[in-house]
Amino acid sequence: MTSPPASASTSARALARDHLTRAILASARAQLGTVGPAALSVRAVARDVGMASSAVYRYFASRDELLTALLVECFDEHGEAVETASARVDPADLAGRWSAVAHAFRRWAGEHPWDYALLYGSPVPGYVAPRQTVAPATRVTRLLLTLLADAAAAGAPVAGAADEPAPSAAFHEAVVGVRELAGDLPDDLLRAGLCSWAGLVGAVTLELFGHLEQAVGDREAWFDAVSDRLCPVAVPRMGGATA
Repeated sequence: MTSPPASASTSARALARDHLTRAILASARAQLGTVGPAALSVRAVARDVGMASSAVYRYFASRDELLTALLVECFDEHGEAVETASARVDPADLAGRWSAVAHAFRRWAGEHPWDYALLYGSPVPGYVAPRQTVAPATRVTRLLLTLLADAAAAGAPVAGAADEPAPSAAFHEAVVGVRELAGDLPDDLLRAGLCSWAGLVGAVTLELFGHLEQAVGDREAWFDAVSDRLCPVAVPRMGGATA
């Protein structure tokens, strides 16, 4: 009997490794909903997928490496969902694009609450996210910055600018890190965008983690109003409908 070609054996091993990698990640994500990221256990994952712990470490060298893979996977899924929603809106409809971003952000969080908690909840003690998480983690941020850049190019008025003093020199210096992504956006527009981003994450987190119980009845109407208020540009949506 002849042996299979080396390329076929390599391909089969690669497929098997990919299958087991996905199984490990799926088990780890399921743990997020039962014990949370801080208590993520490689031993429990190994037991769930029918492997020895030592075998799992051949796929992920440590618990932290497994956490990193989860972060990258979840941030990418979240970013893709928000990008897809934004792409359905006319690029000239700045307020419509913001609404699409805000509602898609919230929708994904509601559908994946434990994944959202990993991304935007309490930090895992002792874990420091490596640089490879930066690009996935900033997909939604970069989408918002693109919207702000388009608003600047169109000369769109900044929300609330008429009622607020101009950003200070201290603000300009404080956001030097954001400038690496934001480029030469005007400070007033960047400030509005940062407030919109912080407000969006805060609103979704309040709702998802149960802080609106007994306070808000119609959550859809509440979020429509909140997202409209958080829009960084003072222009109406072209279609007038919520994304």
